[in-house]
Amino acid sequence: MFDMSLAEIMLIAIIAILFLGPDKLPEAMVKIAKLIKSAKKAIGDAKHSLEEEMKIAELKEEAMNYKKQLDEATSELKGFKNVGINPMDDINEAVQSAKKTISAPAPESTAATPEPIIEPKRETVTFAKKSSRTTTEPASKPSEEII
Repeated sequence: MFDMSLAEIMLIAIIAILFLGPDKLPEAMVKIAKLIKSAKKAIGDAKHSLEEEMKIAELKEEAMNYKKQLDEATSELKGFKNVGINPMDDINEAVQSAKKTISAPAPESTAATPEPIIEPKRETVTFAKKSSRTTTEPASKPSEEII
């Protein structure tokens, strides 16, 4: 203990008894024990505070890495064209550009290209009704059903 032999510890105890006396020695021992205990507690608190600071530093570093990744992703996304709110606008633009390329005659061809057929908008949609046929019945023409 503290790199002291038993003889040295006994010598210190005898000197303490001589100087303090048997009445004050227990009080002195209690005060010394409290001093050592408070010193250990202060050292433990300081160690705990340092460990928390290290954890906070690590969390800050990790947060900075995430922020860097988000900034890189944001700058990458800024390079893309923003898609309009209505996707039909993009489709209509594509159809109009397709009409222009089809209607513009090619310089080497003299034949007229037919204009694409675009059906008008309908209020109702029709689907072919599937018939339930057996293996012996011939296939019949499917009837249409309006939904």
